Amino acid sequence: MSTTTIRLPEELKARVAAAAKRSGTTTHSFILEAIAKKTEQDDLRADFDAVAEDRYARIVATGKTIPWQEMRGYLEDRLVSKEVKRPAARKLAR
Repeated sequence: MSTTTIRLPEELKARVAAAAKRSGTTTHSFILEAIAKKTEQDDLRADFDAVAEDRYARIVATGKTIPWQEMRGYLEDRLVSKEVKRPAARKLAR
C-alpha cells in the first residue's frame, strides 16, 4: 500500500467528515470507498463505450441493423417474460 496526499478545501473536508460520521465510518474509509466507487463507475463506463464503439463499427462494416421499433417491441416482450424470437439484423433501405 502506498500513501497519497490529497488537499481538500476546508468546506469539503468538513462535509466528508460529517458524511463519514453519519455513515458510521472513518473519514479515511469514507474517502477510500468514494474513490473505489468512482473508479468502478469509470471502468464500467469505459467498458460500455468500448462495446458501443465495437457495435457501431460492426454496423458500419456490414450495413446491418435492427429498426428501433422492432427492437423496442422485442425488449418490451422480454420485460414481461414473453417467449419471443430475437430480431435479426438486416440491411435497411435508405
